[in-house]
Amino acid sequence: MKTYRYDLVIIGAGSGGYAAARTARDLGASVALVDHGPLGGLCILRGCMPSKTLIASSDSIHEVREAAVLGIDADVTKIDLAKIFARKREIIDGFVDYRTEGIKTFPLYEGLASFESATRLRVGDDVILEAKSFIVATGSVIAPPAVIGLQETGYIDSDDVLDTEKLPGSIVVLGGGYVGCELGQFLFRMGVKTSFVVRARQLLSSEDADVGDAVTLYFRNEGMDVHTNSVVTRVEKRGAKKVVHFIRDGVESSVEADEIFHALGRVPNIDGLQLDAAGVACHAITGIEVGLDLRTCVPNIFAVGDVTGVYALVHVAIYQGEIAARNAVLGTSEQADYRLQKTHTIFTDPQVAVVGATEKELRAADVPFLAGSYLFSEHGKAVAINKTKGFVKMVADPEDGRILGAAIVGAEASDLIHEVIVAMYYNGTVHDFVKIPHLHPTLAEILTYPAEDIALQIDAAREASAVPVGV
Repeated sequence: MKTYRYDLVIIGAGSGGYAAARTARDLGASVALVDHGPLGGLCILRGCMPSKTLIASSDSIHEVREAAVLGIDADVTKIDLAKIFARKREIIDGFVDYRTEGIKTFPLYEGLASFESATRLRVGDDVILEAKSFIVATGSVIAPPAVIGLQETGYIDSDDVLDTEKLPGSIVVLGGGYVGCELGQFLFRMGVKTSFVVRARQLLSSEDADVGDAVTLYFRNEGMDVHTNSVVTRVEKRGAKKVVHFIRDGVESSVEADEIFHALGRVPNIDGLQLDAAGVACHAITGIEVGLDLRTCVPNIFAVGDVTGVYALVHVAIYQGEIAARNAVLGTSEQADYRLQKTHTIFTDPQVAVVGATEKELRAADVPFLAGSYLFSEHGKAVAINKTKGFVKMVADPEDGRILGAAIVGAEASDLIHEVIVAMYYNGTVHDFVKIPHLHPTLAEILTYPAEDIALQIDAAREASAVPVGV
């Protein structure tokens, strides 16, 4: 057994862990990384990058099929799955090589990690790492199947979808979150008959109702079956088919397919870490408990990224990693501010992007707000390029017009949302926003309309409440 000592040991070399390591080293600390492999992190290996690479192909297929609207007679004569997945592997291998090159500039211990105390970590069978501080950045794993009969019947998960080159003829997607929606639509556009079974009244149930309703409508219009308000009771095998039984509005029903896609979420990756030996509080579903300074209940142990259950987003993991590293090395208590960090996007078609507070959150917190919205179908550039699905929405403080949040369902939403992010970063108001020059004709112009709507509402309220001269 060999023992090594460092100022900081980081468990997990994904986006959050790698950001923490770089930050701590820049501050002069001795840093080691621990990872059981494969190196690269969830985003690169099994998340953001491979999924978006594949979705680019299915989006292109859809564009060809829709080209007749633009006066182009075209058809998809062949889908080369082998080439699509080969392209994905080549791109991801490049990302992995680049990240691994950076990771290996640190002392790297490859193996399973487990705490022996708050200052000692075992890696594999023959290494002990002692450190002043630790950062846990082990990410998340696919949630185990909780549906009766699913394990016995068999299923595929998001890892399988991203790696298989043999697609089923039909599939039932269990779950209506971003993973299920993105990859479910990908499968449909690749020629797989796709059905969704979701408990909520809409897809993307964590979003505002109008956002989820819009995506649900567009999926149905495209040809996917979406069974909402449906509680899955069991799954079984019936000959060569797999059958999902569910109850909707008190009525028992079922849908069968060649395969089932289990997309019912992820859970923190904490198995085997022996966090209790270090005194760290955690929950199998919600993850490791941390404060805004990313400290756990043990002051020298921090956690960042998906393992904390706080906004499972790559940019959040990086942000948390940098804060945790500074606090660990400098002994400070810098706190995370998630007002803008919780910005997120969903790469369905149409895309979804959200920044700041949602209407749902504001109502729950009893915070007054004004809202304005505008349809892509009424926007000149969107009509000209046949991107008329969706809408933009903005919410603002009714007193001073400060922008509180925005949501976009529509073409290029993931890029368009950044204009609002910048405005909110500088605490901009709707009155400020409408003064910003916007090129015409562009999709970005559409955001000025909800801002203008709210500005008019505020101005009207001010005029109505003004005391007439001489009274």
